[in-house]
Amino acid sequence: MALLSTGGLFHRISGAGILARTSRCTTLRGLSTVLSDEAKVKKERKNLLPHIVEYGGPLMKTTVPGPKSQELLKSFDDVTKNVETVQYFVDFHQSLGNYLVDVDGNRFLDSFMHISSIPLGYNHPAILDVVKNPANLSLFANRPALAVKPTKEYPTDLFNALVSVAPKGLKHVQTMMCGACSVENALKQTYMWYRTKERGGPPSQEDLDTCLLNKQPGNPPYSVLSFQGSFHGRTVATLSLSHSKIAHRIDMPTLDWPIAPFPRLQYPLEQYQQENRAEEDKCLAEVYAQVERMKARGEPVVSVIIEAIQGEGGDNHATPYFFKKLQSICKEVGASFIVDEIQTGCLATGTFWAHEAWDLPEAPDFVCFSKKMLTGGYYFKEEFAPHGAAGRVFNTWMGDPPKVMMLEAVIKQIKKDNLQEVVRASGEALLSGLEDLQAKYPDLISRTRGVGTFCAFDCKDPDTSMKLALKTRDSGVQIGTCGTQTVRFRPALIFQPKHVDIVLDHLDTALAEF
Repeated sequence: MALLSTGGLFHRISGAGILARTSRCTTLRGLSTVLSDEAKVKKERKNLLPHIVEYGGPLMKTTVPGPKSQELLKSFDDVTKNVETVQYFVDFHQSLGNYLVDVDGNRFLDSFMHISSIPLGYNHPAILDVVKNPANLSLFANRPALAVKPTKEYPTDLFNALVSVAPKGLKHVQTMMCGACSVENALKQTYMWYRTKERGGPPSQEDLDTCLLNKQPGNPPYSVLSFQGSFHGRTVATLSLSHSKIAHRIDMPTLDWPIAPFPRLQYPLEQYQQENRAEEDKCLAEVYAQVERMKARGEPVVSVIIEAIQGEGGDNHATPYFFKKLQSICKEVGASFIVDEIQTGCLATGTFWAHEAWDLPEAPDFVCFSKKMLTGGYYFKEEFAPHGAAGRVFNTWMGDPPKVMMLEAVIKQIKKDNLQEVVRASGEALLSGLEDLQAKYPDLISRTRGVGTFCAFDCKDPDTSMKLALKTRDSGVQIGTCGTQTVRFRPALIFQPKHVDIVLDHLDTALAEF
């Protein structure tokens, strides 16, 4: 038996189950077995992170969900009455690196990482060291109201974790609890900015008298433009900007804000440059038309918000040309330009921020983040800083200091292990491998696309995408779905080409069964 050197949080795990190099695996009737015969390995992959300790491959012991998960599901349902989306229950004590273990002992190679939320994989020593450090105990034990009584360490922690990786041209950052409240409060700052410009001074007495009555002029009739297929959160305002799934919106009262089409690109990009340019120009023309329509209605567009890559809507991409033109329209009409990088931030696309690849003439006005960044929040230009009465952007916690400390550890590890190159190498291997599968199964999958490890492909129909995700999961590889028929990947930053090989093998086996 070998005790992992990452501290007492771990159980003892058989030394035979932990390898410095992950071998390929094969699927037999939905159960995965790690190949021990080196002659069966199709391709040797260099171990880019030899110090990462993890399992040798997937290992399935039961069907999914297994008996223990099914038992827990019943008790969970008794409490929440909201378990329809639960797949199985996780044993985080046993999960390690790129491998997630469930309560029944099933071991999955996780290329989805809790919807892109875990940057360094499971139980990474750099994260555990933050938790185990005695100097940090008081921070974990006491949760401060940061806007009233922040900790003495917080300004330094903010600088080390967030300012150090700020998008070029942005130096101010506000932390929040999650992605939705990050977008919501960024919107608030745009309203204040726009109203101050419009009014030319402080609020009038009439503004003050009407603002608590849901009446104008204290509550101006502003609008925010978003895009078909978008997802920005589940508060009322962010739901009003989200147009990807009926389940998010049905029965919810939302704001009547304008919606523009998001480009639907054809692939491969180099083959359809002319068609894609025409598609993007058509969408940009509609953005302009929607802005003019709202202006004529007396409900001016104060902000345009867009995801760097639409996630929930189906992993939809646009070219740098589109984003540059969109920013230019915002400048022309006097609206702020908000880029939602909640899924794409923290190196997922091969650059720390996806918008860095667009070569914009200047920074977006706001960049919202969460997920792999561990804490929520947004960067913003100084002209959008809250002003006037205190507490206009405020909630009890305004973020979570332990998460900021963990993010600082993530940033250090990214630099130490040169994880940008790991993400790029893995992304190239993944995209290339998916293209090969598309060529092999052209009747089943199409539109393979991606940047970094932020990759996806479309299945021929929704039923195929769901069955494919279940087949691969039941064989020991966790993938994700989105849109109507898209399969997507959101692995950790330590996901290597050798893990890509396992994913591709399982996909190949599953596709062959259709």
